[in-house]
Amino acid sequence: MSLADAEAADYIVIGAGPAGCAVAARLADAPERPSVCLVETGPATPSWLSRVPLGIAALVPFRNRHNYAYQTVPQEQLDGRRGYVPRGRGVGGSSLINAMICTRGQPQDYDGWAALGCAGWSWREVLPLFRRIEDNQRGADDWHGVGGPLPVSDLRSPSPLSRVFVDAAVQCGYRPNDDFNGPRQEGVGLYQVFQRDGHRVDAGSAYLGDGGARPNLRVLAGQPVRRILFEGKRACGVIIGGRQLQARREVILCAGAIGSPQLLMLSGVGPAAHLRELGIPVVHDAPDVGEHLQDHIDYAANVRMRAAGLLGLHPVAVARVAGSIGAFRARGEGLLTSNAAEAGGFIKSDPALDRPDLQLHFCVGMVDDHNRRMHLSTGIALHVCVLRPQSRGRVRLAAADIARAPLIDPHFLAAPQDRELLLEGARIVRRILAAPVWAPYRGRPLHGNGAEDDEGLRALIRAHADTIYHPVGTCRMGADARAVVDPQLRVRGVQGLRVADASIMPTLVSGNTEAPSAMIGERAAAFVLAGPD
Repeated sequence: MSLADAEAADYIVIGAGPAGCAVAARLADAPERPSVCLVETGPATPSWLSRVPLGIAALVPFRNRHNYAYQTVPQEQLDGRRGYVPRGRGVGGSSLINAMICTRGQPQDYDGWAALGCAGWSWREVLPLFRRIEDNQRGADDWHGVGGPLPVSDLRSPSPLSRVFVDAAVQCGYRPNDDFNGPRQEGVGLYQVFQRDGHRVDAGSAYLGDGGARPNLRVLAGQPVRRILFEGKRACGVIIGGRQLQARREVILCAGAIGSPQLLMLSGVGPAAHLRELGIPVVHDAPDVGEHLQDHIDYAANVRMRAAGLLGLHPVAVARVAGSIGAFRARGEGLLTSNAAEAGGFIKSDPALDRPDLQLHFCVGMVDDHNRRMHLSTGIALHVCVLRPQSRGRVRLAAADIARAPLIDPHFLAAPQDRELLLEGARIVRRILAAPVWAPYRGRPLHGNGAEDDEGLRALIRAHADTIYHPVGTCRMGADARAVVDPQLRVRGVQGLRVADASIMPTLVSGNTEAPSAMIGERAAAFVLAGPD
């Protein structure tokens, strides 16, 4: 079939995660009402488990219709283990399976992008977009917005143990903070979440609704894009299944930090030698496609513990969850509204630092190996991750086939600075878990004895550390010639093609990535509507 016979749209958006849903919705809502086609590999309808916040306990650990459940290549600094890379699949992307935490990162993150030559991405310029995407239940102010597509709420029924964690951290000298997206990020407290009335609201539901309100927006779910089509060096459409879709104006790639470099390379845009090895015709030699992978390396201390409000396979806890079904259905309250990682914070490894370099996530259940290793008991998990890792990895193709999982190598802890910072984070976690407020609960460590020296802690890190699910950077934005996209997100060396998702981040933001990804989608739509590339 020739392109002249293909179906067509003004804009084709590939990938329906937070960025892709934002791009598609904002383009479709433009005054001229261009035609937009949003193409997504996964299903159109979220699982009922996704609607229930606590459903993440079943969605994250295993491959399913909403989770690619990738693995990394063996990691040298993690005892040769393969890391786990859950990635969302379906309209909503990873917002279907994540912990719903709303954080933006630090102003210095975005000012750092601007300092690297990414004009238009300073904190002053992106803050209005963060406010625009929000519908914050606390109301609008200089930092927050109302009326946006993404509902941001306080947890409806947080566990009493989450507040015990906050008290423990305060006893250790860390300041309380009830708004990590306000005037200061530093401190500990409960997270705000992407929920409404105790239910998860994924990005697809938030931006697209039921899909019927915009006749100029077509959503093709369950349709993996095999490759992007080019006429010369201009992107002109995509191949899905056995047919072609033509893009009259632009193709916008929003498949995420794993999927976007994978599809670029399959389409002939990437490191030429790598593509030729796989028999892929080279459209443009772009050596940095797939490079600069960054992720938050995380270590969790799991503690067996019995207390009201904790989760696990213990019969009492299972009965407690079952007994909460009625409250969830009737009022959106109870244990099922938990995002598991209810509390946490941003802290400094050294008080002399100008900003936090570690993030904490407190979970009201043990999370051993991403909840893939279950235990017949209740407990807690206190995670700590390195906010701005120095280690850099890469994504490469395993085969010239979109159905084959790519080779993912985060190169975790390759930089000595990351190893030392995570070690200090593990020491801080131990101090918080030893705070006096925990005394009534008499917890026992799941791994180790709680009294290891530094070498013992390093061994625990090598045996148990892994991602906290924030891969970015593989289609790096920058002003230099090697950057994959320019500051308007246009792919260098070709025309008619942009990338808009977490893969464009030059450096990893200091926090969770759903809100920044949606912001990137908003920014991309504004760039597209400002004029042709």
